[in-house]
Amino acid sequence: MEKLTVTIATCFILCSVLLLPPSPNIFNRLKSNLTTTGSYDSKKPREKLLGGGLLATELDDESCLSRYHQASLRKPSPHKPSAYLVSKLRSYEKLHKRCGPGSDAYKSATEKLGLKPGNGSESVGECRYIVWVPYSGLANRIISLVSVFLYALLTERVILVDQRSGISDLFCEPFPATSWLLPRNFPLLGGKKRDRFFDRSNSHCYGTMLRNSAPNLTETSLPSYLYLYLISDYSDDDKMFFCEEDQKTFIGEVPWLVVNSNIYFVPSLWLIPSFQTELIKMFPEKETVFHHLSRYLLHPTNQVWGLVTRSYDAYLSRADERLGIQVRVFDRHAGYLQHVMDQIVACTQREKLLPELSTQVTNTSRSKRLLKVVLVTSLHPEYSVKLKRMFWEQPTSTGESIEVYQPSEERVQQTDKKLHDQKALAEVYLLSLTDNIVTTARSTFGYFAHSLGGLRPWILYKPVNRTAPDPPCVKAVSMEPCFHRPPLYGCQAKTIEITPFVMTCEDSNPGLKLVDAPE
Repeated sequence: MEKLTVTIATCFILCSVLLLPPSPNIFNRLKSNLTTTGSYDSKKPREKLLGGGLLATELDDESCLSRYHQASLRKPSPHKPSAYLVSKLRSYEKLHKRCGPGSDAYKSATEKLGLKPGNGSESVGECRYIVWVPYSGLANRIISLVSVFLYALLTERVILVDQRSGISDLFCEPFPATSWLLPRNFPLLGGKKRDRFFDRSNSHCYGTMLRNSAPNLTETSLPSYLYLYLISDYSDDDKMFFCEEDQKTFIGEVPWLVVNSNIYFVPSLWLIPSFQTELIKMFPEKETVFHHLSRYLLHPTNQVWGLVTRSYDAYLSRADERLGIQVRVFDRHAGYLQHVMDQIVACTQREKLLPELSTQVTNTSRSKRLLKVVLVTSLHPEYSVKLKRMFWEQPTSTGESIEVYQPSEERVQQTDKKLHDQKALAEVYLLSLTDNIVTTARSTFGYFAHSLGGLRPWILYKPVNRTAPDPPCVKAVSMEPCFHRPPLYGCQAKTIEITPFVMTCEDSNPGLKLVDAPE
């Protein structure tokens, strides 16, 4: 009788539980297992290492959802990082942990800042630093950050980023058990010292030192720090940073480097002989430098990632094919320009990225139609509005269904405004999730997006006299960003002429980019 009572009670409890509505926690657990297509797939392994071990596994993924989750939104990259690059990153992580903020080594190194020449390098040991201070808009900042990080890898320096730029609102910490944020009490950049430091007449500015017939390195003349001015209007003296001799005999010996930059100077690092052998081992595919380093280093914060995933789920996840179109009009007062719109249509239809319109209604079954989603990013909404109207008013000649989506329409660039920069970063990541991409000539925003996505873009040529050019666009031969202001003369001039893996950019002359095989 007791057994029967227990059985009835157990049945009653189980039935009650089954009939109760599921708890929110159950919904959350189910939601976490949904793939981007909306189907439940408990057997699908989560990609934690980005194909070739780029990411460290000991980082917390809940505080930074994008770090390990963005791979589930992407097609697997055909470009695998080399084992040598992975080993360099693991070694760097250990170095950063030993020397980063909060460590005894960092405290000791900062205490030596500002000492008289000759004393700054005493007892530095293995810990040398490079401080990145951004300049210009979001994309310019990011391409320079990746450049500085590569230089840090090559020279075994610890990279620290100036947090006054709001970078912690955009990206998670990239390195395990340490921080890459430069402490606010860093002695060189605190308070009123900051403005004076970035004056190009600063006696520690390397270009200024050269103009003043210095440096002449001796054991008693080595400064504790150097300021490197690597901004697009830099002088020939500033460009001496890219000379082998300067790297070996002076810059490489200084414990602290502070870099103010807005350029992608990676191609010129490849032209420094002492770096080239190491770079070839790290990047056998030369056009993958930004692609691999950005995927390793740059992980949007949860707030930014929420903007990405909500847009992706609502608009991109249903598509059979995704096309990104990035429109930048450099005349800030111009707004919408009809000749730019004409150029976009001409390029996308000529390159078969979008179908032509038909004057006849097709009889294609809705269930068989391919859905192509066009993601447009621009400060101005008129381009996406006109594309949407064009494909709504007439059917396509192929029977494809075209949907056009623009995430934001800010009208004016608002660099350093938190939400504006977060929206811009989210749009970069959305563009990088497309299958094909059309970008504006000389736009660093476009460079960031297509290189992150591992895409070779179609580049819209710069219009002349407000007329759509013919041809309207060109397919890039490399997914690498362009270095707009390379040092074409001086120490690297002959090297550029004989190096097969650099070429003039399709959208910038003079400008250099890395390629694997010039076409």
